[in-house]
Amino acid sequence: MDEQVGKAKPAISFEYELFEGDPDHLRTVVATLTPTLTPTSPWINPASLNFKYRIGRGPFGDVWLATHHQSADDYEEYHEVAVKMLHPLKEDDRQEFVHKFERLFFKFRRVHGVGWLHGISIVDGKICIAMKFYEGSIGDRVAQMKGGKLQLSDVLRYGIELAKGILDLHSLGLLVLNLKPSNFLLDEHDQAVLGDFGIPYLLLGISLSNSDMALRLGTPNYMAPEQWEPEVRGPVSFETDAWGFGCCFVEMLTGVQPWFGRSIEEIYHSVVIKQEKPPVPNGLPSALESVINGCFEYDFRNRPSMEDIIHAFESSQNDAQSDGEWLGLGSSTPAGKFSSSGYTTWYLLKDRLQVGDIVRSRKPLNARKPQAMDVPEGSVTGLETDSDRDGFALVKIPGERNPVRVLVSTVERVTSGFAVGDWVSLKGECRKHSPVGILHSIQRDGSVAVGFIGLETLWRGKSSDLQMADAYYVGEFVRLKANVLSPRFEWPRKNGGAWTTGRISQVLPNGCLVVRFPGRLVLGDESNSFLADPAEVELVSFDTCPGVVQKYQHIEDFHWAVRPLTIAFGLFTAMKISLFVGRNVNAKLKGRRNSMRRDGNSQDGQSGGNTAWLPPPVANLFKEGVSTASAR
Repeated sequence: MDEQVGKAKPAISFEYELFEGDPDHLRTVVATLTPTLTPTSPWINPASLNFKYRIGRGPFGDVWLATHHQSADDYEEYHEVAVKMLHPLKEDDRQEFVHKFERLFFKFRRVHGVGWLHGISIVDGKICIAMKFYEGSIGDRVAQMKGGKLQLSDVLRYGIELAKGILDLHSLGLLVLNLKPSNFLLDEHDQAVLGDFGIPYLLLGISLSNSDMALRLGTPNYMAPEQWEPEVRGPVSFETDAWGFGCCFVEMLTGVQPWFGRSIEEIYHSVVIKQEKPPVPNGLPSALESVINGCFEYDFRNRPSMEDIIHAFESSQNDAQSDGEWLGLGSSTPAGKFSSSGYTTWYLLKDRLQVGDIVRSRKPLNARKPQAMDVPEGSVTGLETDSDRDGFALVKIPGERNPVRVLVSTVERVTSGFAVGDWVSLKGECRKHSPVGILHSIQRDGSVAVGFIGLETLWRGKSSDLQMADAYYVGEFVRLKANVLSPRFEWPRKNGGAWTTGRISQVLPNGCLVVRFPGRLVLGDESNSFLADPAEVELVSFDTCPGVVQKYQHIEDFHWAVRPLTIAFGLFTAMKISLFVGRNVNAKLKGRRNSMRRDGNSQDGQSGGNTAWLPPPVANLFKEGVSTASAR
């Protein structure tokens, strides 16, 4: 096994001169020093661990101070160790965790920024991981400092050491997911090492008996949004650790724990639902301020990588204030951080172009907007870089005589017909997760990583397993397909039982759609935001509505007030029409009465003679007499 090859320490040979009484005749002797302690397995005999007392407690178990007794024919050693005793797991899950640990144990020992591991054991059915005991941590140092905060120069030095350790774990394909100052241990040389090598990541996919453990994978105050519900709002990725790193940086510099004093439910609501970010101190060097703000991007694709963090910390060391004094807190947003297409600088730096790559205009993130320069697929013939880690590319477009000079950030690499950010689906049938997702990376050899709803981590495979899928964007209207009877997520219905139409307000990195329903009136604390699987919805637009009634119903989807306003307008219009008709009818009736009156007056004048010459009273008497005589 490669672990067994890597574990063996080479023998050390050296020469010395042996004095045997005659100083003029010294004998040269070659000595070989072979390490007596050469572990052949990560397993520790439970009987060799002598537990003393508990020194800590976390979401995954307890930490005990113990003594590890090691002995052989020619030596006997006692090591003081810290033992992480995990909460009980089922037998099958325990075996799965142990198998993961065994495969990585000797690789852990080659990572300099991680605490030295002694091995693993099973005590009373619980997994126990023994590692070197360190006297203190950065969390202890912060608590002991005057004002509860470290100097910026120390924070930068510790940050660089820790980021390099995290980067080494990432190179092994591991995520820490439990970054916090109490897990940043200090050795005898005041160098910071990681006290957690990724236990939450090793627990992914394992059913946890503790209900609190099942709800989260980390410590709530330091958890990224996707870390709370990785199968729904995930997946977790390397950039997930950037969020936790940023939280630790803020705490080391201010002495205040992110979301201090809030309950788990309140932290979840702030981070996941309201999408709030921890406040970042003002007055930091610009590079440092930019990268820390980038750590708190809700979409982890827009966060910096550990290489970006190390680069920013190293470049800020000369600008660090020696006294470490800071004046309060305030959230700040660096200017020019976002490009016009919605991507951050950190997103654009993740893929470096090479000569010969096929590129095209970069599509905006989760939205349809016109491009400043439309570049169809072409090949890169030259690159011009600058000190800002960006530059220009010369792209040869078919049909064009000369290459086009474009900003590298405005184009994206295309491999096997796919580019990062494309909506894709698996060719084969899959029941474990949604078949539709978003492409996160594609290597030049065709290796891909895709985010799917239902998976806690990125799905990895080949581009030949994928095909293009219909894309969804913020602002589009969708509803569940008619053949979907039992959707993955809850979805509201109309009064008649049909699925309600909603508008996409956000697209999560795994393709999960956050849909709001502006045409639905909600009262009180009732939620009007729902999640949707892109494989279960269809687009709704005026073009897809077949008739006038359906088009009007789609108008109602834009706002709940459309229907009452339509009813009010209809009533108002009916009243106006009624008044108009009434006035016309009344005018005609009045005109007819006036006409009949005039006709009656004319007939009375002809039968009773001309009375115009008589005074009105006399004329009236005369008329009454005539009428009486006529009646008789």
